[in-house]
Amino acid sequence: MQSGRGSEIIRLLGASRNGEPEAEARLMEVTYRELRKIAAGYMRRERSARSLQATDLVHEAYLRLVDQAPATWRDRAHFFQGAAHIMRQILVARARKRHAGKRGGGVLQISLDRALDIAEAQSGDLLGLEEALERLQNVDGRQAQVVEMRFFAGMSEDEIAEVLGVSARTVNREWRMARAWLYTELHR
Repeated sequence: MQSGRGSEIIRLLGASRNGEPEAEARLMEVTYRELRKIAAGYMRRERSARSLQATDLVHEAYLRLVDQAPATWRDRAHFFQGAAHIMRQILVARARKRHAGKRGGGVLQISLDRALDIAEAQSGDLLGLEEALERLQNVDGRQAQVVEMRFFAGMSEDEIAEVLGVSARTVNREWRMARAWLYTELHR
């Protein structure tokens, strides 16, 4: 069951795509705080000098989100999962671009969030984490989705369960298994 705010987001996405200018302004108003929170989480994990601020990341992701068909988003949680995924893609693309220009050095470094417990307060690089998540996607796509929604979007187990159509207990189990798998991968 969608909350009032969740259904409003979906309605506003459709109205925005249909060219209603007031819908786009309202959509930004309704989603900005949550998008900013997701972006700030990404930026906190980034250790090296940034070429992008959290606000810029929100704006770039927002433009991509409103370009997608409104039918793409089932509910509020699904919309914010998509936002987290788009933000991750933006940061990874920027990291790859910087890395390509620095002949073998200067990979963007980020600290690993304690909630993930992957590296016991050590740090790893965004590209390494992205590669590990891609490998996890090939091994178990649902676990990769759980990591993305929990770690990057900051979604609760109940919200993730709703998006994936499984129980919160299943999400908790997938989260624990994914953390262990990523820990192993990142420490090879």
